Amino acid sequence: MPILRCATTNPGKLNEFRMAAAQFGYAQVEIQPLEDLKKIAPPEEEGETFEENAIEKALYYSVFCEEPLFADDSGLEVDALGGEPGIHSARYAGPHATDKENNRLLVTRVRHRTDRTARFVCLIALAQQGLLLGTYRGVVEGRIVDEERGPRGFGYDPLFYYEPFGGTFGEVEAARKMEVSHRGQALSQMLAAYATSL
Repeated sequence: MPILRCATTNPGKLNEFRMAAAQFGYAQVEIQPLEDLKKIAPPEEEGETFEENAIEKALYYSVFCEEPLFADDSGLEVDALGGEPGIHSARYAGPHATDKENNRLLVTRVRHRTDRTARFVCLIALAQQGLLLGTYRGVVEGRIVDEERGPRGFGYDPLFYYEPFGGTFGEVEAARKMEVSHRGQALSQMLAAYATSL
């Protein structure tokens, strides 16, 4: 079974990556995190866009393994906040912020805003031994609600209302979310491109 490495220590993301491979018909691809990832000093992530950060991480970590490796940079863009939290989504409330802390800060900042439009963006970069093989982008549009709804998902999912579902990403089954999510879109593109090289 071919192995595709990923550069993440986020268990929620890893679960979604693996679910996507099975859900989109690429069960023959085994997605595994880069070994000893936590022992490798992370790159600076000095990019100003999701794409720049994803490429930087993929190129950096790909030299630590022989297999192709992908890295993603993803986050939430809220129009009324000028695109915040954007590339700072994971650390919106501080360098070691929890999902709850980030969500509380976001709710506070949009509380008196009438425009709640927002989008999740995901950029995935695929590299091997320091060579960039491709980039893949997914976007899903929604709006921000006043309080967390639903126990599922992670990050900003409980605040992200998706009109066709009539609920937040925190209220729907993971497989249903994956069909439309930013990460699902980017992953399906990458897996389709990767599968042609097997």
